[in-house]
Amino acid sequence: MMLLSHATAAATPLPWQPRRPHSQTPCRTLRPLPGWALLRACGVCGSRATMPSETLWEIAKAEVEKKGINGSEGDGVEIGEKSVFFIGSKNAGKTTIILRCLDRDEPPKPTLALEYTYGRRAKGHNTPKDIAHFWELGGGTSLLDLISIPITSDTLRIFSLVLVLDLSKPNDLWPTMENLLQATKSHVDKVIMKLGKTNSKAVSEMRQKIWNNMQKDHPDREIIDPFPVPLVIIGSKYDIFQDFESEKRKVICKTLRFVAHYYGASLMFTSKSEALLLKIRGVINQLAFGIDKSKSICVDQNKPLFITAGLDSFSQIGSPPVPENDIGKLDAHSPMELWKKVYEKLFPPKSTNMLKDIKDPARDPQYAESEVDEMRIQKDQELEQYKRNSSKSWKQIELDS
Repeated sequence: MMLLSHATAAATPLPWQPRRPHSQTPCRTLRPLPGWALLRACGVCGSRATMPSETLWEIAKAEVEKKGINGSEGDGVEIGEKSVFFIGSKNAGKTTIILRCLDRDEPPKPTLALEYTYGRRAKGHNTPKDIAHFWELGGGTSLLDLISIPITSDTLRIFSLVLVLDLSKPNDLWPTMENLLQATKSHVDKVIMKLGKTNSKAVSEMRQKIWNNMQKDHPDREIIDPFPVPLVIIGSKYDIFQDFESEKRKVICKTLRFVAHYYGASLMFTSKSEALLLKIRGVINQLAFGIDKSKSICVDQNKPLFITAGLDSFSQIGSPPVPENDIGKLDAHSPMELWKKVYEKLFPPKSTNMLKDIKDPARDPQYAESEVDEMRIQKDQELEQYKRNSSKSWKQIELDS
């Protein structure tokens, strides 16, 4: 029941005070009691009063909308907010890169499903700190359904994608890259379509921002198909990759350069080397906090690649590394498909059974714990025994009836 406190002075008019009919003059003596809803009629005279009907959440929402999507602190300086999503090969070093960017000196742990952390960075002295949200998808390609969680219509405009590929496992490289990029692009396209129905201006601004990475007079501007959100491709474990045969390194480098340039992405290689990690940190900080983009470039296959989006070209990359006589024999319907066939000819993907990731993380050897696993086996056996006993009991009841 709703409650109301009536002011004492108006509860009983004194004899010399003129009475005001409540039906003509609204009662102004209504006041709410803390913690209670408002009664819409005066408890003494019965007159009705109009009371605020907003809930606490509605009031809070209105305040946020006033301040804008980024909010403000202190002197009204806007707080920047970005989201960076790390996907890629299993055990490729995604967590290590994130910890390095956040200056956290702690050993990386295996990523369970989808993990989140954040970082803050001050723009200058005595100013609000920008916020960067870091998401990381574990399990390689086994948990693609979780991609939809960090990518929403609210985060899309501040979103960037980082694809980390294990260079030491070239046979898994193309399937991992293809599956993750296709799944992510499919979901992003759906979110863009949904956002376009309510905010077409925001969608146009996003597309324009992506194309700004490519110079207007770039010869490949009409050929490429930029990824719908900023994309960075990182090849990890370069220290192992550099010992590969020259021909293998050439194919991997040229293929990744083609894919990165086609999607309007940046491409770089890294390892445990402090110098390379510092370069990667600079690139991630650019995505997370808007720091100036590096203009350096290295396309030498004998060195770690470092190519910022828009600085490469198909003429510099060259044709797929395969004899010209064999190109015509490859049944490809697009440049991307042609490069895929050339790459898989040298690095055939593993069989479907071997490539299929374990859907249940509890059965993944990566997360094995002997005591927990032994108890799980025991409980599974007890459950099966219980099911068998229950089945026998029901059958006995049916026979008796």
